[in-house]
Amino acid sequence: MLHREEQSVESVGLVDSGATVNVLPYDFGLQLGGVWDDRRAIIQLAGNLSNQPAMPFAAIAQIGKFPPTELLFAWVKRPNTPLILGQTNFFLEFDVCFYRSKLEFEVKPKSP
Repeated sequence: MLHREEQSVESVGLVDSGATVNVLPYDFGLQLGGVWDDRRAIIQLAGNLSNQPAMPFAAIAQIGKFPPTELLFAWVKRPNTPLILGQTNFFLEFDVCFYRSKLEFEVKPKSP
């Protein structure tokens, strides 16, 4: 669940250890009260989102039963973009363990 001011949106996110940043889909940003401004679209993305304008966007994430955590996103205007949880700052706020042989992963709040 993502919260910002009085707005919230529930979604499933893609945990991507190869993604440099968290990515927020355009419609989620609108649902969370964001206003797109091309002048603030200053983040340069790579990979399959390269050449897409992106704006900085912050929201509070409630992941499972863990304490709420502020996540920073690159908010993209491209339609059909998934919610991506990447290195900045999902992997800085949570410990993620991958168990490839079991096709599973585990997420928990970062260790002190």
